[in-house]
Amino acid sequence: MKEDDVYVDLVTLLSAVKETVAESFPVPVWVKAEISSWSPRANGHCYLELSQSRGGKLIAQSRAMIWSWKYLTLKKFFESETGETLKAGITVLVQVRVSYSEIYGISLSIENIDTAFTIGEKALEKKRIIERLEKGGYMEMQKELALPELPRRLAVITSKTAAGYQDFRNHLEAGGYAIVHDLWEAMMQGADAPESIAEALSEAAQKQYDAILILRGGGSESDLACFDDEQLAMAIANCPVPVVTAIGHDKDVHIADMVANTSVKTPTALADLFLDLFRAQDNALDEMADRIRTAISSRISSMEMAVQRRGNNISRGLLNKYGAVEKLSLNVAHRIRFAASARMSQEYSVVALKEARINATDPRSILSLGYVLVTGKDNKVLKTVRRVSRGDRIGVRFQDGSLTAKVDEVYTNETDISKTNIA
Repeated sequence: MKEDDVYVDLVTLLSAVKETVAESFPVPVWVKAEISSWSPRANGHCYLELSQSRGGKLIAQSRAMIWSWKYLTLKKFFESETGETLKAGITVLVQVRVSYSEIYGISLSIENIDTAFTIGEKALEKKRIIERLEKGGYMEMQKELALPELPRRLAVITSKTAAGYQDFRNHLEAGGYAIVHDLWEAMMQGADAPESIAEALSEAAQKQYDAILILRGGGSESDLACFDDEQLAMAIANCPVPVVTAIGHDKDVHIADMVANTSVKTPTALADLFLDLFRAQDNALDEMADRIRTAISSRISSMEMAVQRRGNNISRGLLNKYGAVEKLSLNVAHRIRFAASARMSQEYSVVALKEARINATDPRSILSLGYVLVTGKDNKVLKTVRRVSRGDRIGVRFQDGSLTAKVDEVYTNETDISKTNIA
C-alpha cells in the first residue's frame, strides 16, 4: 500500500455501510420482485429470497424474511384476496424494511404485501395464457366436438365428498332418465389439483363416455385458481370426448371454462343441461305423436267421407242400374213370353200337321177305306209283286179281320198289263 492510502478495519467499513443504509432507507419501501425461494419454518418465521431477472439472466438477489407475528396474517390475507398461494415463482409487490448487519449483511424484512398488484399480475398472466392458448388453437378444439343428442354415459371428475357433486347427483336422478354417471375422483383445489384433474381426464377419455364433466362448487379465488392452469387447459382442449365444466359461482369465469366444449355455472345447472336434452327429445316425440294422431284422424275422416260418398254413388248407381235392369228384364220377359207363345203355337201347328200325316198314313185309316194289307211269308207288308212267287202263302188283313191264301199266279204291269182281274 502507498503512504497516502487510507485503510479501515472491516467493522468500521461495515458500520459505515450500515449507517448509509439506515440513512438511505429510514422508512419501509415498496419493492417489486419475484419470490425465488420460499421456506416457512417450524418456529413460525418464513425465510425467502427475492430476485430480479432481465432477459432470462439474474441481475439482483436478496435475502428476505417474514417474522412469525406477521407471516400467518399476511399469508391468509394474500390468499383470500388474490386466490393465489404465497410460493416461489410468483411476482409480488412487498413493503420491506431494509436493514444491514455487519455479520449477516443486508436483509429485507417484509411488513406488508400489495394484493392489488398480485391480482393485476395474475390477471395479466391469465391474459397471457389465454393468448398462448388461442395462438395454439386450443380454444376451439373442444368446440368442434358435438354432444350426442341423448348423452347416456357421463364421467364426473370431482371430489367424492363435494357438496356440489351430491347436488348434481340428486338433481340428475330426480329427472327420471336412465343416465349413467361414473365418478372419477380428483383433487379440486391446491397446487396439485391441475395435474390430478388432467390425469383423471386422460383415464376417463379412454372409456366409452358421451361426455366428461368437471364439477367444482363455489369457493374462494385461491380454491379455484387451479382452473386457470395452462397445462390443465391444454389437457381439456386435447380430450377427444366433449368436456363440460361447472366451476365456482356465476361471477367466476376460468380458463378451463373457456376451453371446454360447454360451460355452466352450478352443479344443478350441469344436471339440467343433460336433463333438458332428454326433455327436448321427449317433447319432440310427443309433438310427433300428436302430429301422427292428427294426421291419422284426418286421414280416417277423409277416408270415411270418401267411402260414404262412394257408397252413396254406388247406391244411386245400383238403384239406377237395377231400375234399368228391372225394366229391361220386364221387356225381355215380355218378349220371351211372346216368343214362347208364338213358338208354342208354331210347334202346336207342326205337331198337328205331323199328327194329321201320321193319321193319314195309319194302316187302320187305310183299312177303313176298304183297302187291305198283304204280308208275305216273312210277315212284312208286300209293296210289290216281285217279292211273291207262285205257291207262296200270303196274309191278307182287312179292317175287320184277316185271312191266309196261296198264290196261284203272279202278274206284273209290264208283262201282264191286260190281266187286271186277279180273281
